[in-house]
Amino acid sequence: MDRQAEFVLRTIEERDIRFVRLWFTDVLGTLKSVAVAPAELEGAFAEGIGFDGSAIEGFTRVYESDMLAKPDPSTFAILPWRSEGPGVARLFCDIQMPDGSPSYADPRFVLKRTLTKAADLGFTFYTHPEVEFYLFKGQPEAGEIPTPVDTYGYFDNTPHGMARDFRRQAITMLEQMGISVEFSHHEGGPGQQEIDLRYADA
Repeated sequence: MDRQAEFVLRTIEERDIRFVRLWFTDVLGTLKSVAVAPAELEGAFAEGIGFDGSAIEGFTRVYESDMLAKPDPSTFAILPWRSEGPGVARLFCDIQMPDGSPSYADPRFVLKRTLTKAADLGFTFYTHPEVEFYLFKGQPEAGEIPTPVDTYGYFDNTPHGMARDFRRQAITMLEQMGISVEFSHHEGGPGQQEIDLRYADA
């Protein structure tokens, strides 16, 4: 086992982490998750966690459904929004075939392969995600139109209110997970928000 995996196992024990979520995405970018007990994580690092790839959009056909989700210890983070109750952590996974070879349907593998090809040509790929979303008041009843939390516009100062507080809390949690944020602001539409992550190597 490598040093990063040993660090993860030690941290889980020291921080009393009770649940570890293993994350990956399908080919459409939909987040998938399986929770494992900390006692199972060492085995997951070594062998991966088996799952039915035919149930994941774009992965495999039914007759070749066995796949493995192998957690990448370098992606370990404790989820800060679970401050009460047992601690929860997450790791992103590489998706592999039963023989341990990478799955060509795994978006992480596609990215890694593309970055290698770009580097061979002398390029470095950078990304600057802008996360845009809407905030609404409460949960609407069936058939009701959601109500935005405010009617502010682009870059409007919002000294009070749910939107400002939500952005501040989201940024705090992102930074606790090691995700650098460049800035945030109100976007153009009612209730529309934006959080820009720092420009970085993909």
